[in-house]
Amino acid sequence: MSNIEMIIEERAADIGNFLVGRLLPFSQKRSVGPFVFIDHMGPAALKDYENMDVPPHPHIGLSTLTFLFEGSIMHRDSIGTEIEIKEGAVNWMTAGKGVAHSERTPEYLRTTDKNLHGLQIWVALPKELETMEPEFFHINKEDIPSWIDNGVNYKLIAGEILGRKSPVPVYSPLYFLEVKNTLQEDREIVLGDYLFGESSLYILEGNIESEGNLYTPKHILIAKDSKLCHFTLKPNSTVYIFGGEPFPEPRYIYWNFVGTSREIIEDAKTRWANHEFPKVINDDGYVPLPPQNKNIKLKE
Repeated sequence: MSNIEMIIEERAADIGNFLVGRLLPFSQKRSVGPFVFIDHMGPAALKDYENMDVPPHPHIGLSTLTFLFEGSIMHRDSIGTEIEIKEGAVNWMTAGKGVAHSERTPEYLRTTDKNLHGLQIWVALPKELETMEPEFFHINKEDIPSWIDNGVNYKLIAGEILGRKSPVPVYSPLYFLEVKNTLQEDREIVLGDYLFGESSLYILEGNIESEGNLYTPKHILIAKDSKLCHFTLKPNSTVYIFGGEPFPEPRYIYWNFVGTSREIIEDAKTRWANHEFPKVINDDGYVPLPPQNKNIKLKE
């Protein structure tokens, strides 16, 4: 019997002036453990007149994780953070009761050709922490645990697994692991004894083989049982294994808001529409609250 419950393919999504590949949420799978949103940005080759510009917008009830494979983004938020994230580093912003932030191409790159490629992820907060004070942490590339086992490169971007722990300050049991085979031969990956909760695998590049089937890039494979994680990683392939313990209560999602109740979401919508969120430092932009479609209910 196959251990793959579902296969999700990237779908194009517009985040302003930039197209991304959306992986989560999906109509039949709203979350994997605490992970409620995953966007694959790029790879994009931007000309000297093209830039990433996501003006100030709000979040509640979640932590955002930005991880770049290539390129650079200037992050500014209402906590007072102003920091450039580059390849291999992690930006971890916890919205809690409410934060606003912007993401733009840094000034020194805005008139040159550049590339941008990475992942943007939302991790829902436990119910008891969804209205906590906002926080921001930047973790340098060299501080992310990395190691080689049987010729395979591993990187623990967030969470705790395989006897290692990432310095990213997560708020629930989870893991976000990069597995990369740069060799010219197959490698067997057996991780079932270490995974827990709900688990999925995202193929960034190359291929994996599982139970006689070959799977290609830009797909998420949802596992029926994380304890049965066993696959062949093909040459020059990179995958991301993510998951963790799911929460006992559902999460509602509207735009950039995540909450355990519709009332929390409605309150955030009102506050943003009335300009009651704190302002992003050194960025005067504003993304209006999208109009409510009466035919679309809050996603659960």
